[in-house]
Amino acid sequence: MGENDPMSWLLALLSYVFVQTLGLAIAYAAAGVFIYLILRRMHSRMMTMVLVAFFLGISLFVYAPIGLPRGLQYPFSLTTYGPAEGPVLPFKNVLDFFTRISRFEKVADIARDPNDIPPPIARTEPATVRIDITAKEVIAEMAPGVFINYWTFDGKVPGPFLRVREGDTVVLTLANDESSLHHHSIDLHAVTGPGGGAAATVVMPGESKTITFKALHAGLFVYHCAHPNVANHMAHGMYGLILVEPKEGMPEVDRELYVMQGEFYTTGDLGKKGLQIFDAAAMLEGKPQYVVFNGRTKALTENLKARVGETVRMYVGNGGVNLISSFHVIGEVFSVVYPEAALRNPIHDVQTTIVPAGGAAVVDFDLNYPGNYVLVDHALARLDRGAWGVLHVEGPADKSIFDGDLQSGGGH
Repeated sequence: MGENDPMSWLLALLSYVFVQTLGLAIAYAAAGVFIYLILRRMHSRMMTMVLVAFFLGISLFVYAPIGLPRGLQYPFSLTTYGPAEGPVLPFKNVLDFFTRISRFEKVADIARDPNDIPPPIARTEPATVRIDITAKEVIAEMAPGVFINYWTFDGKVPGPFLRVREGDTVVLTLANDESSLHHHSIDLHAVTGPGGGAAATVVMPGESKTITFKALHAGLFVYHCAHPNVANHMAHGMYGLILVEPKEGMPEVDRELYVMQGEFYTTGDLGKKGLQIFDAAAMLEGKPQYVVFNGRTKALTENLKARVGETVRMYVGNGGVNLISSFHVIGEVFSVVYPEAALRNPIHDVQTTIVPAGGAAVVDFDLNYPGNYVLVDHALARLDRGAWGVLHVEGPADKSIFDGDLQSGGGH
C-alpha cells in the first residue's frame, strides 16, 4: 500500500483524528481526576461528582473545538462575519469525500504549462468568441508524496489562459463535472455585470450554464470561482487569467509565459506526506503551508526556456487569497511593467513589481546573457514554501555585459 493509495490516505486521516482526539480525552480525564480529588475534600461524593460533571461539560463545550483537528472543525469553533457561509470544512464533507474518492481523477501533474498561451490576436475588428470551461475536483501532488484535493478549471492550476480583444462579445459556458462534490461558478474580473458572471453561473455537479458579456476594458484580469465560501474555493486552486487585448494591440515580443501565484492551506505541516485536509483557520489567519507558482512546488523549474536576444513577456497573476506577491526575476530588470495590468499605462526599468491578491501584472524584459534566472516572490521566506521557478536562457555570452566565474548557490 503506497503513499498515493486512497486506503493509505484514509488510514492517515483516521490516525490523525484518533491521535488528536485521544490526546484531548487523556487531558480531560486527568483534569477530571485532579478536580475530583481537590473537591472531594470539601464536599460530599455526590456534590463532587455534580461539580466535576458540570466543569467538564462546560469546558468541553467551550474548549474542545480548539483541541479537535483543525481540518475537521466543529461548527462553533470558528465564527466568521462574511456575507455568506464560513470556510470551515464540516466533518460530513470529509466523510463524503472518502466515500466517493474513487470518482476523482488522479492527475499526474496539476501544474499548468507556462507556455500554454493562445497566440496574439491578429484581427482588427471585434468578434464573438466562444469559451468552454469545466470545473473539476481532482487529486494531485503538491510536492513529492504530498497530495491535495484540488478544485480546478479544466483540471489544471491555474485555469486556462483566456485571450480576447477589447470590444469582443464573449459567450462563456461553465460546466461542473459530474464527479465534483461541490457547486462552482466563475467570476471574471473583466466582466461588467452581477458578480462578474458568478451570479449567473452557479452550477451543481453535472450541470452547465452560459453567459454572454462584452469585453469593455483592456487589461489582464483574474477569474476565479465565486461560490461561497469564495476564499475556500480559490484556496483549492480555482483561479486563472483572462487577457483582453487593447484595440490597438500590444508591442510584439518573442516569447510569452503564464505564471500565477497561489496559496494552499493544509492541516499537515509543510512537507507532511499523504492526503492533506484544508485548514480553514490557517486561511483566515493568512498562514499558508504552501505558496507556489502554477499549482505546485517546482512547477516552473524545467519548462521555462528562452534564448539570448529574445524579449520575454510574463503574464503574472496572484490567486491569493491573502498575500501580496512581490514578483522579481533574479538577475533581470523589467524593461517594461504594466502595473496592475494597466495595459495603456506602462512604466519602465523596474526591479520588483507588486501583484495584489486577485490582481495581475505584465512584465517585459530582454535577455542579454545566458544562465538560469530565478523567479521569486521577493518576500523570500516564501521560497521555502515553494514560490520559485527558473528561466533557463541559452545563447552566446557577451562579456561586456557580465563577466565572472559562476559558482553554485549564487544570487539571492
